[in-house]
Amino acid sequence: HITGKTHHNFPLGAEEDRVRFALEEAGKGKNVALISSGDAGIYAMGALVFELLNRSDDTGVSDAARRVEVVCSPGVSALQAAAARAGAPLGHDFCAINLSDNLKPWELIEKRLRLAVEGDFAMAFYNPRSKSRPEGFGRALALLKQACGDNRPIIFARAVSTPEEHILTVPLQQATEEMADMRTVVIVGSSLTRIVERPIGILVYTPRSVPV
Repeated sequence: HITGKTHHNFPLGAEEDRVRFALEEAGKGKNVALISSGDAGIYAMGALVFELLNRSDDTGVSDAARRVEVVCSPGVSALQAAAARAGAPLGHDFCAINLSDNLKPWELIEKRLRLAVEGDFAMAFYNPRSKSRPEGFGRALALLKQACGDNRPIIFARAVSTPEEHILTVPLQQATEEMADMRTVVIVGSSLTRIVERPIGILVYTPRSVPV
């Protein structure tokens, strides 16, 4: 898709520079595609585009960039890809939580985890564990093991849709922090989530209805 087109690469961590560059190039009258993996509107570049357009100080963009047309194209987010490989674990109410504390305090992450458990949501975790902050996911697992049932399924979906793809489903009490890294999406079932044993392997689903 990029053959014959000019493209610009930015290092990891330079997201704001990348978005500002794209907007300013569009402000010059160019057609610009700002590429994100997954869906740009889910933990990605989409929100940062509108944040920069909305800033009124020197950290925003030029008047020309503010006038550009922005079209958001939907993609397949990592939680969707991981859920599809595992079965249908997000078949009923669920929530997504980014476990990285780079952009928000750990206290807020823990509060949202506890409320998600209280609401009996299935949960999808982005950015569970990195070399620079390995302790967060362990703390999250400890909280979940204390608050949830022993046999609640937890899915570790690593590098989905790549040659290194690996899907592991275990009971929550058997989960360890070493099972996840930054290329892993972790899905924790609700109390209704079930594992189905099949000849081709296990599948996980959450029923669409709640017993009354």
